[in-house]
Amino acid sequence: MAGNLSGSAYALTVLSPIREGIVPGEEIAFADKVRDTLQNWNLLDNSPMTQVPQTYLCRYFVLDDVYTESLPGGGALDTLNDWLPVVPDALRRWAMPAEDHLRSRYLVFSCNFHGGPEGDVDTYLRGMWDAISGSIRDVWGYCYGFEQVHDAASFADYIKRCQLPAALFFVGSNDDPLPEQLKALYLKQEFTRFVLANQGLDTPQLRANYRDFIRRVAPTDLSGPTWPAGKYRP
Repeated sequence: MAGNLSGSAYALTVLSPIREGIVPGEEIAFADKVRDTLQNWNLLDNSPMTQVPQTYLCRYFVLDDVYTESLPGGGALDTLNDWLPVVPDALRRWAMPAEDHLRSRYLVFSCNFHGGPEGDVDTYLRGMWDAISGSIRDVWGYCYGFEQVHDAASFADYIKRCQLPAALFFVGSNDDPLPEQLKALYLKQEFTRFVLANQGLDTPQLRANYRDFIRRVAPTDLSGPTWPAGKYRP
């Protein structure tokens, strides 16, 4: 777990194999159905993931296959090719790495969230199920093994079976709880508006306006007013 945790931020990387087959009555492969569902999320005002507590950011996509670049290589014969350009092409190709291919297409879910100092992935995944179980079924329902998922606990177990160790974090925010970060973003935007709207006022009026501002924005109240999760424009 240590590689997945940075402070209180947890990096979750999940690859779930998608079943082979065609959606009955739609003549579309299961993997393509998953892809269409994810693309249709872009037509919504906000992603369903904005309803999942403590989500910093996430990404979904369908991985069809992977390929190995054949050049440049690092083997002894590759080095020999550099020294002896007259090496026959057939020998050069024989020395190249073989292409690797996936046996299934995969639903990939990559997420950074506030997991606390212990990296509490179970609480996050259970909260995810409680918040958007319908959307979860829409995309994971075509994956191998998902038929065993029937509640928040079994969903958390399923995701952990599909989890891979994380190698990199997206450095886009600190690791404070999401409500604190949303409140800070809201206060930043509102204070900028306050400054622009109160230029040139005398001290008594500025003091009165500032007191009204503090009452309105309630800096210590994380429940609101605050920046809505998923909102990306001022």
